[in-house]
Amino acid sequence: MEVFGIDIGGTGIKGAPVDMETGTLRAERLRIPTPPGAKPRPIAEVVAEILKQFDWHGPVGVGFPAVVRDGMVRSAANIHKKWVGTQIETLLSEATGCPVCVINDADAAGLAEMAFGAGKGRQGVVLVATIGTGIGTALFTNGCLLPHTEFGHVEIKGVDAEKRASDMARKLEKLSWKKWAQRLDEYLHTMEQLIWPDLIILGGGVIKNHEKFLPLLTVEAEVVAAVLLNDAGIVGAALAAHQRAG
Repeated sequence: MEVFGIDIGGTGIKGAPVDMETGTLRAERLRIPTPPGAKPRPIAEVVAEILKQFDWHGPVGVGFPAVVRDGMVRSAANIHKKWVGTQIETLLSEATGCPVCVINDADAAGLAEMAFGAGKGRQGVVLVATIGTGIGTALFTNGCLLPHTEFGHVEIKGVDAEKRASDMARKLEKLSWKKWAQRLDEYLHTMEQLIWPDLIILGGGVIKNHEKFLPLLTVEAEVVAAVLLNDAGIVGAALAAHQRAG
């Protein structure tokens, strides 16, 4: 069975049909730049355009960078404030003519990694952290997702962790990999004190350079790089829609 997955990001919106048996993309993904301002209606129009390019009329899963509960956007840390209170599943369904399931983007990436990637078959407590513009998190216990965790906003030294340890912070402050790894390590130690994970999977755009910082981390938990990389959000969003359909 195929389900279409879409990953909405701050700079780009990308999507492709996904094989639910293997977790692989069935076609080359299409990426369209995120409209300036990233307001609801323009985002919906881009999603509709992506599906139109594939002539898609079936179920759609969407990963979105916010807390989404019962189809409604409940937070806006790195998106336009107009999203808060928006019934995003209704908006996207009306724009595309397709049944749409929306899930937090980090939860989507986590689902993908647990089903098809670095977390496949792993039991215990697993923390998936996507390191990019911010820090997204997904928490699993024996393979079951605890949705809506926002551990990127844990306060460290008086500020949100993601303002110190995200890849965006590394770039803005022009930190060396060693200096930035110390901040990431500090964040992961904080996570250990709170939830004691058995495994930490690090994903997001920065993971393509994992050899520059993973060896510098000192946390007790096993820390590994995500496997699905840039496809994780697409695959996980499709998986969420597939699971909802039963």
